[in-house]
Amino acid sequence: MKKILFTLSLLFVGFSVQSQEVEKDKNAKVSFEVDGICGMCKKRIETAALKTKGVKFAIWNVETHQLNLIMDERKTAVADVQQSILKVGHDVFGADKKKIIAKDEAYNSVHPCCKYRDEEIILDHKGELKKKKKKND
Repeated sequence: MKKILFTLSLLFVGFSVQSQEVEKDKNAKVSFEVDGICGMCKKRIETAALKTKGVKFAIWNVETHQLNLIMDERKTAVADVQQSILKVGHDVFGADKKKIIAKDEAYNSVHPCCKYRDEEIILDHKGELKKKKKKND
């Protein structure tokens, strides 16, 4: 009798552990940082993210470099989206805040004004942002 109860207990525990698998969200909200510098970068980053199967919404902020996504975790993973963005030439920051650098070939394919690794171009874009803010004031 004790063996039967013990066996049934093990089966019950096994089934309850198995049923506690992490359920994947079909509308998961995810954010991570992506390097870029201008409106063309924004379009390139958002398009790359949206072309990834399972991504429903993508918006990248030029000033904060934050990419916000709504994605179906059953169809894709954050790493897949990051790989799509790396392929179009933009560096991303992983969950551990470590920078993942796009291959030089991909980076060199971006428009010359989008060279976010070049200090001169960054300074030039900051000047453009100041001009836009003054126009809006």
